[in-house]
Amino acid sequence: MTDSANPTGASPTGPDAGATFYHGTRADLAAGDLLAAGWTSNYATEKPLSWIYFSAALESAVWGCELAAGAGRERIYIVEPTGDWFDDPNLTDKKFPGNPTRSYRSRSPLRIVGEVESWTPHPPDVLAQMKAHLAQLQAGGKAEIID
Repeated sequence: MTDSANPTGASPTGPDAGATFYHGTRADLAAGDLLAAGWTSNYATEKPLSWIYFSAALESAVWGCELAAGAGRERIYIVEPTGDWFDDPNLTDKKFPGNPTRSYRSRSPLRIVGEVESWTPHPPDVLAQMKAHLAQLQAGGKAEIID
């Protein structure tokens, strides 16, 4: 396949090749739309990031949509990388050795191929604890994202 998101037509490569990938957000998008780098993180920074993040683990995408900024409905999209992707250094071997979260990033867009219609949210107290933890990291200047 050759298109504007993958002009060489070569198959994108990266860890977990062939897996189902997810991206959690509050953005209202449709199948065929592209998610791209250039937006701020839901976790720590106000500057646009040069990577788009995704995971082969549904649990990671649940956190992504629950922590996403904005008032829109929480959504988990099934995505396909259009270019090569790599382990997310913010998690891999820094916080979770071996990348058990199966978290990745790419400079190329992710194409939405579907949406997970039913998933289990975290209990309110667990979500509140995570938000408090992230706020504490931010307040202490430790909410750094390796971009």
